Amino acid sequence: MAGGGGPPKADEPAPHPPKDQLPNVSYCITSPPPWPEAILLGFQHYLVMLGTAVIIPTALVPQMGGGNEEKAKVIQTLLFVAGLNTLLQTWFGTRLPAVIGGSYTFVAPTISIILSGRWSDPDPISRFKKIMRATQGALIVASTIQIVLGFSGLWRNVARFLSPLSAVPLVALAGFGLYEFGFPGVAKCIEIGLPQLIILVLFSQLEASGLSLLFQRSSAMITLMNKFSGSLQYLAHLIRPGKNIFDRFAVIFSVVIVWIYAHLLTVGGAYNGRSPKTQTSCRTDRAGLINAAPWIRVPYPFQWGAPSFDAGEAFAMMMAAFVALIEVYFIFMLLIIFYIRLSTGGFIAVSRYASATPLPPSILSRGVGWQVNVLLPVGIYQGIAILLSGLFGTGNGSSVSIENAGLLALTRVGSRRVVQISAGFMLFFSVLGKFGAVFASIPAPIVAALYCLFFAYVGAAGLSFLQFCNLNSFRTKFILGFSVFLGLSVPQYFNEYTAIQGYGPVHTSGRWFNDIINVPFSSEAFVAGILAYFLDNTLHKKDSQIRKDRGKHWWDKFRSFKTDTRSEEFYSLPFNLNKYFPSV
Repeated sequence: MAGGGGPPKADEPAPHPPKDQLPNVSYCITSPPPWPEAILLGFQHYLVMLGTAVIIPTALVPQMGGGNEEKAKVIQTLLFVAGLNTLLQTWFGTRLPAVIGGSYTFVAPTISIILSGRWSDPDPISRFKKIMRATQGALIVASTIQIVLGFSGLWRNVARFLSPLSAVPLVALAGFGLYEFGFPGVAKCIEIGLPQLIILVLFSQLEASGLSLLFQRSSAMITLMNKFSGSLQYLAHLIRPGKNIFDRFAVIFSVVIVWIYAHLLTVGGAYNGRSPKTQTSCRTDRAGLINAAPWIRVPYPFQWGAPSFDAGEAFAMMMAAFVALIEVYFIFMLLIIFYIRLSTGGFIAVSRYASATPLPPSILSRGVGWQVNVLLPVGIYQGIAILLSGLFGTGNGSSVSIENAGLLALTRVGSRRVVQISAGFMLFFSVLGKFGAVFASIPAPIVAALYCLFFAYVGAAGLSFLQFCNLNSFRTKFILGFSVFLGLSVPQYFNEYTAIQGYGPVHTSGRWFNDIINVPFSSEAFVAGILAYFLDNTLHKKDSQIRKDRGKHWWDKFRSFKTDTRSEEFYSLPFNLNKYFPSV
């Protein structure tokens, strides 16, 4: 038959049925594991989010003029704010088990502030504080756009037009698009990063019975059995079939093993005489955080001084002397729109791996608003997420942690309580600086190895939405292929051009305008998501068959909070607040 479109024969295998909730998840949002297990899982989430909390200040603080002491304080502050934001997000935002941490999105505009040429102070510490106060002011002013998008319901209206088809490139490249932070980071110290990656994959993907067989069949293990029979008998007890010890806690086990191995290489002199770059990546004693961090310190708002605001800079754009700071504010506002788009992909991935139903648009809009602002019953608005980042002075904004979304998939535990416990660890170790600095000193290649697995899981979450689409439709193939290809190709051009020339393809006298174009179009998820969203909502979308090809009919019952009873279970506000702040 021409076209091959005949009906399937009776004896042909049926396709896998689509599932609006991910099966085989051990603990979903509302079913917490036992307390001992929940505490260990929460600590594991804390370890995973540490990577971003350390990498961003390590990159920014030296450029701002700060030393190890300032870097340690910024890391403490970022951890403290991340703990507060995560708790508030799980209580009053989308209520998903999403960790809210630092964001690479805001690195570029912060660097723009650093390079603006307005900081001539000869004292590096004074210059650091001035740049930090300027960043605080920019974040506070720019956060207003997300308040409007979240609580006005504007983002809810945008989300209503999102279909499974347009969600695929957005979520997939929110994970796959971060490939530059994966193996390139592992290769900076291959003798540490590669063992971490291999051990993590072995522990997380082999069944307990497979690990047991590996221990029994390996000749090396036979030798060890003769020497350490007691320990291995206990190990065999741990990995007996039916107990998900190694796969659920693969991060803790693998990081501890490789961290000890890296420390032995360091004290054994393996890196003596090596280049400074190699020593920084490989050694376990080069972070400079443990000595610089205070024993006890509670971060507080305006700890670097009052944010630098100026009415002339905000409203009198004709005054050339004040144009620079206005430009910085504008950069942050445009990038917050870009960031909201990426956070949407993060929330969708988290909802999938937490075995929740697709997010109703009103809940997604509530989450976007809560990442900046919180509406209390008494009607008082308090700044959260990006606004809190500005008040406390993290030098960075906040967003959904993609790596922690991937950890949900690895552990198959999407419990809200686990993530709230991890927020407790963030607050605890941000106050007890010395103890937190110990964990923050984990070599970066170990963290990069974790990213290789977690970013892949988030990318796979995006691909999983293809189950709702008609992949035999040429329209589907065009939108999917074209958006993903350009989502990879356009940022490659922007990044390659920047690496060769030292500046982006858009290079005018206005740094603010350059960043508005260059930064978003250097992001794979942004380009692919925007392109897929536009094409999916403009190409013949009114055709009833096209609607089914897009998978839109699968999400119809989640367009409103009240059309599916499961939304109440996963997304309703605590303390009976839905009565006063109903979701639509």
